[in-house]
Amino acid sequence: MGLKQLIGDLCFDPKHTRWIAPLLNVGDALLCVLIIWKIPYTEIDWTTYMQQIQLFLNGERDYTLIKGSTGPLVYPAAHVYSYTLLYHITDEGRDIAFGQIIFLFLYLITLTIVMACYRRVGAPPYLFPLLVLSKRLHSVYMLRLFNDGLAALMMWVSICFFINRKWTAGVIAWSLGLGIKMTLILLAPAVIVLLALSLSIWQCARLAVLALGIQVMLAMPFLPTNPQGYFNCAFEFGRQFMYKWTVNWRFIPEDLFLSAEWWRTLIILHALILFAFGLTGFLRPAGTNLIVFIRKFCTGQHRGIPLHPNFITTVLLTSLAIGLLCARSLHYQFFAYLCWATPYLLWRASYHPAIVCAIWLLQEIAWNTYPSTDISSAIVVLSLAVQVFGVLANRADAFPTISPAPRTKEHVQ
Repeated sequence: MGLKQLIGDLCFDPKHTRWIAPLLNVGDALLCVLIIWKIPYTEIDWTTYMQQIQLFLNGERDYTLIKGSTGPLVYPAAHVYSYTLLYHITDEGRDIAFGQIIFLFLYLITLTIVMACYRRVGAPPYLFPLLVLSKRLHSVYMLRLFNDGLAALMMWVSICFFINRKWTAGVIAWSLGLGIKMTLILLAPAVIVLLALSLSIWQCARLAVLALGIQVMLAMPFLPTNPQGYFNCAFEFGRQFMYKWTVNWRFIPEDLFLSAEWWRTLIILHALILFAFGLTGFLRPAGTNLIVFIRKFCTGQHRGIPLHPNFITTVLLTSLAIGLLCARSLHYQFFAYLCWATPYLLWRASYHPAIVCAIWLLQEIAWNTYPSTDISSAIVVLSLAVQVFGVLANRADAFPTISPAPRTKEHVQ
């Protein structure tokens, strides 16, 4: 075997991921320990989280009155419960080092699940180093202790379940993640598409009730006091963002960024891109057009289609990327959702490996530019556009319609 062929096999033969993934995991674990040991922790929101939890533990149940030094509580109830646990096991938030160790394990657990998903869809080995080399991602988890780490963990748990067609478990994990941070609502169009393709209308209805019921149960302690206040704070769709903190759209004028017209434009753009994917990619396994599919689904004639793991993953991560592309404002912690999705999306767009690595690097540099600049924010937006429209252009390969023999039994009950 020649050197060129050896390198090619190591980079592109998926069978090598069975030893590359564990090796990278071990190396990244050592890197994480070194980061905690050598790089100072940066206080941003941890103290505010702990102040808010203290108010909750003191009996405050009006969400509008739960505040900290950097602002009010703007996350759903699962965030409160998660950080209540962290509050107790980190000596009321004072033991920062132990909190960093906890987030180190959260990071490594999530990374392991991400790599398992990549292996499940047959991703080539050259993508795996890109999963462990992000400076910004390590910072989000171990130097900032943002709740995005917890939400990203639940996102990838749900993706793993969905890939293996465990629909009920996937919906539960996704809804719990949504209960930590509203960002996971960007996956909602994909979840709807996958369930509608795979299940009957009545099975989908049961899972929709389950997802909604989880949100209601999480919110129960706060609903008797001020239900409107809870939903307005936890799921604030019209939230105004500060121009100086945005990672994307920094290259447009501030007055336009803050305008209602710009917000409505992004919503319309989001809907149009999703519609384009729905017409040309998301419904490919159904082998029919949108109107016919909806008619069959609503009249109970649709009985479900076995979906390819790559189709499932592409739909989920594309929906996420579309949402981030059209987001009114992205902050640095949002990279927790995007970083591990980017290599997969660039691969499914069929870009050359050199281009995949170049786009990944440019995106990483842009997300590590602080404060953001016109150039860095433009790169953030363009890199997302390259991922989204690259998948759309390569939809025939990115959305495979022939499912392999199922490896696991589907779970819908």
